[in-house]
Amino acid sequence: MQIGITMFATDYAIPPHELAMEAEARGYESVWFPEHSHIPTSRKSPWPGGAELPKWYYDTYDPFLAMAAAAVVTKTIKLGTGVCLVVQRDPIHTAKEVSTVDRLSNGRLLFGIGGGWNAEEMADHGTAFGTRFKLMRERIEAMKEIWAKSKPKYAGEMVTFDEMMQWPKPVQKPHPPIIVGGGFPQGARRAVAYAQGWMPIGGRGGDTLAMLPPFRAMLKEAGRAEADVPVTLFGVGMSAEGLKRARDAGVARVVFGVPAEAKDKVLPLLDKGAALMREV
Repeated sequence: MQIGITMFATDYAIPPHELAMEAEARGYESVWFPEHSHIPTSRKSPWPGGAELPKWYYDTYDPFLAMAAAAVVTKTIKLGTGVCLVVQRDPIHTAKEVSTVDRLSNGRLLFGIGGGWNAEEMADHGTAFGTRFKLMRERIEAMKEIWAKSKPKYAGEMVTFDEMMQWPKPVQKPHPPIIVGGGFPQGARRAVAYAQGWMPIGGRGGDTLAMLPPFRAMLKEAGRAEADVPVTLFGVGMSAEGLKRARDAGVARVVFGVPAEAKDKVLPLLDKGAALMREV
């Protein structure tokens, strides 16, 4: 089981490239950066994580720039979006950003994606909340065409473009792993349908580990192997017992969450997580 770290990168937290360097030095497999372009002040949409939305949701850096900064100062640690809100992004620009970071990192990008929860944020990007998951799938399908073909074109109900050319192409072939964030059963179904990983958030929607047997049954019914759609348990607390349970349940990767704080607060947490890795 691999262990990663996620943090909202902000101007008051340890810089993302320093976080990546420190995590790599301690043996972490991956570092993940979330995304929110902005947070509308109306705040009508409830945050799934609780009553009070943390400040760093509207302070966070762009994840691709954070990953690019991390890529040039590290050698082995994988760089993930946790998650990229593709329903709020132009797929042609996003395809180029994914490819660019994958090349700058020599094939270390993990493309975590999600449909999001903030209807007002999406509306500012012209995205309808009710059809966001259909849009997400079409944008991912369109990006796959761009990554894989020299003259891609795509015609869906919500995404369409004529034949074009775009480089660079990703180092990873046919493209970096697409890991769908979301709960069970909807998020799991999307991962089975068109991704290379499923990424539920630990502690949301009940016992995530209890969802693994029905997820595996879903994979079997679709004719996909468990190894082709590994599970990443995202944003969990640092607990030896929790790590052991995840390992024994067959989780492929656990990602610890650390707060958007300065180096003196974050590095001791990285040390704690590294000690748990060695223990478990």
